[in-house]
Amino acid sequence: MSAIIAITNQKGGVGKTTTACSLLAGLRQRGARVLGIDLDPQGSLGFCLGLDIDNCATVYDVMKGARPIQEVVVQSECGDILPSNILLSAAELEFNRPGREFLLKNCLAEVDEDYDYVIIDTPPALNVLTVNAYVAADGLVIPMAPEILSLLGVAQIRETIDTVRRCYNSRLRVLGILLNKYNQRLTLNREVLDMAEQIARQLDTKVFQSRIRSGVAVAEAPAHGESVLTYAPDSKVARDFRLLLNEITREYGTFLAPPIR
Repeated sequence: MSAIIAITNQKGGVGKTTTACSLLAGLRQRGARVLGIDLDPQGSLGFCLGLDIDNCATVYDVMKGARPIQEVVVQSECGDILPSNILLSAAELEFNRPGREFLLKNCLAEVDEDYDYVIIDTPPALNVLTVNAYVAADGLVIPMAPEILSLLGVAQIRETIDTVRRCYNSRLRVLGILLNKYNQRLTLNREVLDMAEQIARQLDTKVFQSRIRSGVAVAEAPAHGESVLTYAPDSKVARDFRLLLNEITREYGTFLAPPIR
């Protein structure tokens, strides 16, 4: 049975796609069978991994029942990918029938035994796509940048999580809040960390001990169709993400390879 993790924050620019790419690459390097799902109509996950997202079938085709998931999954160096593109922006209007919250969960049931981990990259919004991710997932990772508006986005997620737990998916839990672009020397960063810890307690979770620092490799890797772990494996950012993987795999009670320190 797959462990399904959604990367979520309704605020854009907080590193959701970078986090999703890095988790996929890191888990793949440790021997896991991984599937990445792009639920953002911008198609950033597939684009960052070098896929031609404008000329392929996508998660939109799968969710509306036009294609089986096995036919749409595309292989990449970071694992299998279920890509997205701008057509998915019609989801809010088109997916309006009863049970629309379970579209992704039902699709994933067909490949549940094929993967160890499924990583879902969600859009910067709290809409039907985000709800589908929460209903399908058993764990959430909430990336945020060390700034006040990003912190507000985290706080506003709580109501959606509570609704999904109450109505659709009682097993959903928040694995942790992840600080991206973190610089402990800056006063604002330390202040946001304190506030993030307060919100984490409200969500019955934690702030991950691993904090992802800024680095030029993060911006360069998508231009090469790679994750930062494959593009710059010795960078400080790659090291930070490997430490994060240790924390996340520990949550699931398994290490796919010896922890990297």
